[in-house]
Amino acid sequence: MKLEDIKVIPKVQLKEITDAHEGQRLDNFLINLLKGVPKSHIYRIIRKGEVRINKGRCAAKRKLIIGDIVRIPPIRVAEEKQLISAPAYLTSSLTRDILFEDDAILVINKPSGFAVHGGSGISSGVIEALRELRPDSHFLELVHRLDRDTSGCLIIAKKRSALRTLHEYFRGDGVKKNYLALLHGRWEKQKLIVDQPLLKNISQGGERMVKISSSGKPSKTLFRRIALYHDTTLVEASPYTGRTHQIRVHAAWLGHAIIGDERYGENEINKKFRQRGYKRLFLHAHKLQFAHPVSGEVLKLVAPLPDDLQALLDKEK
Repeated sequence: MKLEDIKVIPKVQLKEITDAHEGQRLDNFLINLLKGVPKSHIYRIIRKGEVRINKGRCAAKRKLIIGDIVRIPPIRVAEEKQLISAPAYLTSSLTRDILFEDDAILVINKPSGFAVHGGSGISSGVIEALRELRPDSHFLELVHRLDRDTSGCLIIAKKRSALRTLHEYFRGDGVKKNYLALLHGRWEKQKLIVDQPLLKNISQGGERMVKISSSGKPSKTLFRRIALYHDTTLVEASPYTGRTHQIRVHAAWLGHAIIGDERYGENEINKKFRQRGYKRLFLHAHKLQFAHPVSGEVLKLVAPLPDDLQALLDKEK
């Protein structure tokens, strides 16, 4: 890190814990707060007693409670980088396409073409854009992920307690997910459960690829036919597990890859459909059902198909 990227906070800081950080470990709280400070230094100042909670010494694993006062000694931290403005289409979508919001969670209809978070050459994603749009929000964190080219229901937690509860739902069977996908070819079955283990690996080009392998993790998807067209099939895909690219790989295993799938589909078929106007992966997170993490009320949320996909679907009829 360059010297000009470092600043010194010369005074002791006193941070009062709100519900945004309730239940978080002290070390993780400091790592997120003190950007650019080596973890080894953070653990050292905790161990030496320079970091205190309510004037008392504390362990790194101590979980924070609302109202705690955390003392942070003078320290060098990274300068805050200037925010990178999100594309206008993304910001307008995030403002307009809200499916549900209260004090605990926010559910949006994510647009296709945007990663859910920055990284791997992407300066910013949906979560960074949301934080930029809502600078007064103390806590905004992704509950789960969608592929960059997948649109539809995406949950963001506005409280750490809600995030923990929703993570438990996703680790178990507390969330019912239904996707709409347009497959290449006519799939004659009414429904089928694909129960094939998936293994992640990295291709020679550096792309993350997933393949069916007996050494992979158990993966199960229910495919149910909705409509049969001339050379395509609209299906509802309901994943029982949440593996990377699960629906895409299982659809390809059926012999009917998702239209626009550049990784698991066939180049010539995708080229033909691009000429017909299919410019993106036809995969949409259509429905979510789960218990509200605070009230326990069952939420059933539906994200309408984007206009571009609906227009293409209308032509298939």
